[in-house]
Amino acid sequence: MEPEPDARPDEWVILVYRIPREPSTPRIAVWRKLRRYGVFQLADGVVVLPASPRTREQFEWVAEEVVEAGGQAEVWTAAPTTKDQRDRMRAKLSADRGAEYDEITDAAEAAQSLADPDGRARKLAQLRRRMREIDKRTFFPTAQRDGAEAALTELATGHTAEAQVPR
Repeated sequence: MEPEPDARPDEWVILVYRIPREPSTPRIAVWRKLRRYGVFQLADGVVVLPASPRTREQFEWVAEEVVEAGGQAEVWTAAPTTKDQRDRMRAKLSADRGAEYDEITDAAEAAQSLADPDGRARKLAQLRRRMREIDKRTFFPTAQRDGAEAALTELATGHTAEAQVPR
């Protein structure tokens, strides 16, 4: 996975926000969106991602949602003051994505044993969609991605080979 174009390796975009507890729907929607973005949470109401035009825009949209829900939000860019801080954030983001890629690998391997070829094909399509979602929030390379890609290829090859066998 190549780093995102225009990403600055030591610059991070920060969303600082406070959203009312009630009603809970906007607060839950914001948190789910932030999770989909793959944020690193520094503290309650403070999340970061590596800075790029895309991550800035994502945080600006979330900030607007927070304000519309009666909360407060600001978007900043900054750099960690120490290499340890930077490495800790990178390691956490990589570990989180690695765990997600491992889930893809496990699911693809489990799908190999599905007796129904159509069921395997549906599972393959679902896992490929999930892989694309994870790729969008992968900011640093992970070894687990290669394993997930290989497992999907194996599932696809097994599906294709069986589809070609005459009955």
